[in-house]
This record gives sequence, C-alpha cells and structure tokens, in this order.
Amino acid sequence: MPQALLPDLAPWKASADFRRLWASGLISNFGSFLTFVALPVQLKDLTGSAAAVGAIGAVELIPLIVFGLYGGALADALDKRQLIVWSEAGQGLLSAALLVNALLPGPAVWPLYLVAALSSALVSVQRPALDSLLPRIVAHDDLPAASSLNSLRWTVGGVAGPAIAGVVVAYAGLGWAYAADLLTFAVSLLFIVRIAPSPASYEAAKPDLRAIAEGARYAWSRKELLGTYVVDLAAMFLAMPLAVLPFLADELHAEWALGLMYASVPLGAMVVGLTSGWTSRVHAHGRMVVLAAALWGVAVAAAGVVGNVWLVLLLLTVAGGCDMVSGVFRAAMWNQTIPDELRGRLAGIELLSYSVGPTLGQVRSGGVAAWAGVRTSVWSGGLLCVGAMGLLALCLPGLMTYDVRTNEHAVRLREQRTAAAPTQV
Repeated sequence: MPQALLPDLAPWKASADFRRLWASGLISNFGSFLTFVALPVQLKDLTGSAAAVGAIGAVELIPLIVFGLYGGALADALDKRQLIVWSEAGQGLLSAALLVNALLPGPAVWPLYLVAALSSALVSVQRPALDSLLPRIVAHDDLPAASSLNSLRWTVGGVAGPAIAGVVVAYAGLGWAYAADLLTFAVSLLFIVRIAPSPASYEAAKPDLRAIAEGARYAWSRKELLGTYVVDLAAMFLAMPLAVLPFLADELHAEWALGLMYASVPLGAMVVGLTSGWTSRVHAHGRMVVLAAALWGVAVAAAGVVGNVWLVLLLLTVAGGCDMVSGVFRAAMWNQTIPDELRGRLAGIELLSYSVGPTLGQVRSGGVAAWAGVRTSVWSGGLLCVGAMGLLALCLPGLMTYDVRTNEHAVRLREQRTAAAPTQV
C-alpha cells in the first residue's frame, strides 16, 4: 500500500491523552456493538415486529435531543474528563441491567426500551465532552488525522463487534453478549481515569438555556456548518437501513449473515480509515461531504434491489465507506473552525445532527417495512437520499464553496492555535 494512503499517526504519537481516549473508545465500542446487535435481535424474538424494532429509535429520540443540547452546555461549563468518566460508568450499569433481564426465565420487553432511552441520555452527555476535548489535546493541523483515527477506532469495533455478536447470540445466547459489553466498559474506565483534567475555560457560560441559545445562534450564523448538519440528517433519516436488517436477512434466507450485515457498514468505514492519508490533501471539505452522502444513498438503494446476500454485503460495505468519507470531512470542518469556549455546545448540536438522523431513520425504515415491505424500505430510502443530496447541493452554496485554506473561521482558529503555547501532554 502506498505510504501516502496510510493513516496519519501524528496525533497518536504526540498526545498521550489521545492514545488513552483512543484505546478506551476502541474497547467500549467493541462491547457496545455487541449490544447494538443483541438488543434488536432480542426485540425481534420477543415481538416478531419490524415496527417494534424500529421503535427503539423513537424512545431514544427525546433523551437525545434534550441531553444532547444540555450535555453540550455541561461540556463547556464543567470538567470534560469528569463528564466522560461518570457517563461511561453509567453505561456499564445499563449493560448490567440488560444482562439481568436476559437471564430471567421470561425477559420483559419494557426494560429494553428503558435502557435504550437511558443509554441515549448518557451518550448525549458524553459525546459533546469527548468531541470538545479533542481540539485541546491534538494540534490544530492534526485534527483531520485525529478524526480519521477516531473513525477508524469506531469501525474496528463496528466490524468485530457485530460479526462476533452474530455468533455469540446464535450459539451462546444474549446474556453473553451483554456480559461482554459490561466487561468492556469496566476496562475502558481504566484508561479514561488516567486522562488529565480538562476544566472549563475562563469564558465558560453557565449550563442553562441562555448558554444553549448562544450556541444555537452561533451555529445559525455559520451556514456552512448548518449545511453539514442538514446533509447528515437527511442522509441518515432517509437511507439508514439498520433497523430492518434482521428482517432483510430472513427474506434473503441468510439468517447466518445478520452479524455480517451489521458489520458491513463499519467494515467499509474501516477500509477508508486505513487508507485515509489522502484526506489531509483535500481542502474542499464541503463538496466531499455532499458527494459522499449521495454515494451512500446510491449504495443503499442498490442493496435494497439485489437479491444475492453477498452483493448486499458488498453494497453495505461501500455505503459504509461513503459515510466514513462524509464523516471525516464534517468532523474536520467542525474541529478546525469552532472556538474552544463554544466547542461543547456546538458538539451537542453536532451530536443531534449525526444521531437524530439514524434514530429517526430506524423509525422510518421500520414503519415503511411494516407498510410496504423490507426491500422497498431499503431501496426507496436510498433513492430519496440521492435526490435530497442533489437538492441540498443547489441550496447550500456556502457548504459547496468551503475551503479550509481560506475560510475565515478556520484561518482565525489556526492563527490562535499557532500563537498559543503548545499543550503539554
């Protein structure tokens, strides 16, 4: 493989805290993907309903919105490390609850929805703190590389977790998947507690509605940022097929392939992450965001049409790679242009943009599958995504013309980081 394509390891080499966060995320993501597969499988077994599986997204939505916005304000006002530690511990307790329920003689359905809602709240508190911590521990010019490495970390768990989960759930039972998830959270905490404290900046606002509104006003003033949010929302809402994958596997008479289906999307992302060296040489980030999101829709639509399970797996892999490309350049735009004192609140808004879409997408895909069929749910969503990207490309000139070399916000933040004393890590 040409050296120019290999991931840029500069953030890993320069920052001990980045290495700790990366290792922690790799471990906990692996366990979370075990539960990501086990939970809908358990709901499918208990209810037999595609709509019931899709309803996971509905119960996650309100906590996601409320705690995403408030979690962003907390990340600006409090020590980011403490927020990360306590939310990680809470996630471990929720995994324990799923384990206990799975071991009961008659597992109940309602705890699955309750845990999904509480987990959504904890993730919504943690992610803004994680995202806003990154620019503090990584050099400004290394932020695209850090985003690529973080995405690669996520995809490694996303490939291994679902693939192993399919085997574990089928041959060992749901309890083993939940137990493994609990163990990974415990190990992850050992890395997180070693991260240096990251207190609020002196300009930090109190975590109240006024602070949240200030962040929203800033986001509204940045039309190119708004464009990234809208593109991701549309792509995930219209074309996210994950809720119906258990039923798609049944239709293809390939129940054995369910874990591989869940793993295919992150596998594509991992391939892009492993060859992400080229991303640092791209400057028109906005165009890449839109183009990659459109290609995601094309691949999903094709996956809903073909009848061969291996072609479906290939197309889902291609879709995952396209989504990764879009995500890398969205993250680069966010990390390289948003001031530190607003980073948590904007990270909360970012969380909504890349989480609400998939959450609502589960509801959409499950509902359309129940009404018109599983295959129709998949291909129609992909086509709608392609059309939406074409329309957004016409309506978002600020996003389409964004260039990191000349954007005033990127230039200002780069100059500030260059003038500041380097962070000791």
